[in-house]
Amino acid sequence: MLDLVLPLQCGGCGAPATRWCPACMNELVVKPGEPLVVTPRVDPHVPVFALGRYTGVRRQAILALKERGRGDLVSPLARVLAVGIHRLLCWSMVDTPLTVVPAPTRRSAARRRGGDPITRIAGAAVAAHPDITVAAALRMRALARDSVGLDTSARERNIAGRVRLRGPKPRTEVLIVDDIITTGATARESVGVLQAAGVRVAAVLAIAAA
Repeated sequence: MLDLVLPLQCGGCGAPATRWCPACMNELVVKPGEPLVVTPRVDPHVPVFALGRYTGVRRQAILALKERGRGDLVSPLARVLAVGIHRLLCWSMVDTPLTVVPAPTRRSAARRRGGDPITRIAGAAVAAHPDITVAAALRMRALARDSVGLDTSARERNIAGRVRLRGPKPRTEVLIVDDIITTGATARESVGVLQAAGVRVAAVLAIAAA
């Protein structure tokens, strides 16, 4: 009866009767050599990595989680992020003990989505690692607009001065994680706020790069 009212569909391709099909999982899998270094238009002054392009299955999954309430997609996205973090550890780009800090989001967006999706993904990704913790150490001040549709300079103006520390500052090396890296404006503001507080930021890791 539930399937008749709310048909079950793959969050990546829309295939019926499954939440996440094997074909989409295969497309989302982190390939050898990934995550790749990306060069955002606004330089955050630390290395920026992305697990893939913001297209196809990756884009559909992120949109379904954020805009259509598909909380069941936290798990496949967390598995991908976990592999990315593991690769950065193996490449000595980050080291343990490590604090994963989700990029800040607007409070209104988090309320609408039933919580911050990237914080949920990050928590699931490192849940089994004893030397990695997640700390929602950054917040976005009010008046920041939704950045969708803004160009690079408008994104910088929109974010400038609106990222703040929340709670105690992390006491280990930090990896900032986000779902999508676009211009890099949020990443740079986040890195700057943490560094100003004396926190060492090793890198930024995104699930997708636009």
